[in-house]
Amino acid sequence: MSFAAVIASAREREGGGMELTVPETWLQGRTAYGGLSAALALNAAKRSNPQLPPLRSAQIAFVGPLSGQVSVAPRLLRSGRNATWIAVEVTGEGGCGLVATFVFMHRLPSETQLKPTAAPAGIIPPVDARPVGGHERPAFLQHHFETRFALPKKEAKEPDICLWARLSEREGLDVETELMLVGDALPPAVVPVMPQRGPVSSMTWQINFFVAPVQADGDNWWLLRSRADEAGAGTSSQHMMLWDEGGNARAAGTQTVAVFA
Repeated sequence: MSFAAVIASAREREGGGMELTVPETWLQGRTAYGGLSAALALNAAKRSNPQLPPLRSAQIAFVGPLSGQVSVAPRLLRSGRNATWIAVEVTGEGGCGLVATFVFMHRLPSETQLKPTAAPAGIIPPVDARPVGGHERPAFLQHHFETRFALPKKEAKEPDICLWARLSEREGLDVETELMLVGDALPPAVVPVMPQRGPVSSMTWQINFFVAPVQADGDNWWLLRSRADEAGAGTSSQHMMLWDEGGNARAAGTQTVAVFA
């Protein structure tokens, strides 16, 4: 099921909430893929208030595993003159699985201007990039994404992952929902330098959306890059960037990851 089909299957609740079943094709191990859970929360926030300005920031806490039947409940925190805050809780059979806070903000006149980080040098265009394969990939990647290597392979392993990614089915998606779905698609950046294989799990994710030109061309390939800043005592911290196919920076984020190895 595509994301649009998942939403269409949901049972509506008062105030923009909903109940639904997470399809097995959207799982990442024993839990729903984090980008799916975050996108479900965003969808509920938007349904609760159809007149929202653009999304500027999302703070996501992955509290526990989510699978099977889940309930998504939005709650208005504050609606000011320029910005609106909406909290969303996603619960499953085991209790709370995700808590999100979304900030929607109108564009304001400002003389302060900074250009966002440019895409890395030497990027391989999607049409020439080598596909990422392997049957060990999580279910959500196998069924709903196409990914390709965006940089030439390096001899030394580094805590740095850079890939092209796009959804297999994106009909009916607004760009904010699409970016939420795509933005968490990379494995944690610490994975390439782990001495041995072991479970890893995102605990928190903050993603800030940039004011960028609307992409006019391309097949909605997104360039994703995650770089770990440190790792130790069972956690890792990483910075993340997302650009469109035209090289426009669209979002930046950070994650805290649990490392069980």
